[in-house]
Amino acid sequence: MPRKSRSSRRLVADGRTYIWRQSHSHRKDERGRSVDCRQVLMLSPQPPGAGGPLRIVFASGPGRYVPGGFPLGSGDVGVVRGSSLNLHEPGAVRALLDAARAHGWRPEEREPEEIDGWLLLDAAAAAQVTRAEEAGRASP
Repeated sequence: MPRKSRSSRRLVADGRTYIWRQSHSHRKDERGRSVDCRQVLMLSPQPPGAGGPLRIVFASGPGRYVPGGFPLGSGDVGVVRGSSLNLHEPGAVRALLDAARAHGWRPEEREPEEIDGWLLLDAAAAAQVTRAEEAGRASP
């Protein structure tokens, strides 16, 4: 069963605490109808006021998938025959956070920022695989 998409979770990375959640939304067309699925990951540095929030947005498009119902799982984003992540997994969120920081996002900045998630996907997916392999080598 998927988590409630509006539930916030806690992540500690490099000595900094973040509250994160993921949600699904749609862009409105000129008639006000919902079109174009978007999966949004929001990361907020803690405590409140410690920095501006980061929105990582995965918008649907050719060759890309975001959850919009069957057959996709809640939180799944990816490229057809390419990289993918599940935004319910803390490891995926950490990998996206690291990729966003490498892309230039600074959590201490006070202004909110939005980044196109597709620019971060490959690096985040590769980092998640590397982290999992390293954890596997460390286990007995």
